[in-house]
Amino acid sequence: MPILPAAPPQPIATAGGFDYVTVDSARRRVYAAHGGASQLLIVDADAGKVLGLLTVGHTHGVAVDPASGHVYTGESGDIAGANAVSEIDPVSMQEVHRVPVGGPVDAIAYDPGLHRVYADEDDGTRIFVIDVKTFKQIGTITLPGHKPEYIQINPRTHEVYQNIADASEIAVIDPTTLTVKRTIATPELQNNHPLQFDSGFDALWVMGENNKLSLYSTTGKLLYTINFPTNVDQCSLDESRHFFACGAGGQLTLVKYGGKAAPSIVAQTSIPKGVHTLAIDPASGKIWIVWNSTTGAFVQPFVYTP
Repeated sequence: MPILPAAPPQPIATAGGFDYVTVDSARRRVYAAHGGASQLLIVDADAGKVLGLLTVGHTHGVAVDPASGHVYTGESGDIAGANAVSEIDPVSMQEVHRVPVGGPVDAIAYDPGLHRVYADEDDGTRIFVIDVKTFKQIGTITLPGHKPEYIQINPRTHEVYQNIADASEIAVIDPTTLTVKRTIATPELQNNHPLQFDSGFDALWVMGENNKLSLYSTTGKLLYTINFPTNVDQCSLDESRHFFACGAGGQLTLVKYGGKAAPSIVAQTSIPKGVHTLAIDPASGKIWIVWNSTTGAFVQPFVYTP
């Protein structure tokens, strides 16, 4: 069966572009960085209703604390004119903590085991590390290259995986020393952007902007490379269903991987050309997209039933 809309597009009160999207499946919430409007978008994951727009600054990265349900955001040039990482209580719709950092933030990731937020520097050379118990910066990681893109965490080892787009590699960071302990070269890819850690297969999904998607072991072995649509920013992995979804260039593309053969594209459907980030709800399997257009900003879920 094809990928189909699960509901009509839901309009958003303020226009502007989007960056990263994430889902809190336990509390049934979808969060999107509505950076063009300096807001965090909050959506009901079941009803599809927009619940709120919280002004937090020019937001890029979004991550959820699975224990508290609080949301962490990374900003570049926040409402006070600085770069920062913030903690949001989505129930009270209030920002409860904010810490300035030394550069504009792009992607962020949260490690619930170590209670840390890792926030990479947009077009920079650093990752800022925040202890969420004190909400203070506890370190700065120096990166190779000058263009970090998308960041992931291994929950077993607490290793941090950071795409380095201009070097065609993935930096592997030691959580104890907060240093890059090795890199994984991805020479078949250009301008690496999406990155997902697959705990079931102990593998990394990584994509370049040259129509290539690769799967690597965490030890650095290239497992597979397939052709794929280009100009993708954020993709999302559904580990229970073994699906990998991306949206770009007016297409939503779904990939299936079972661990014994190369990943394969199983479905595609047309979506607005403004879509470049999305997230899968691991509970329902819905794929949430966000976009901005000349007629306004929108959020919409899609569903695939094999």
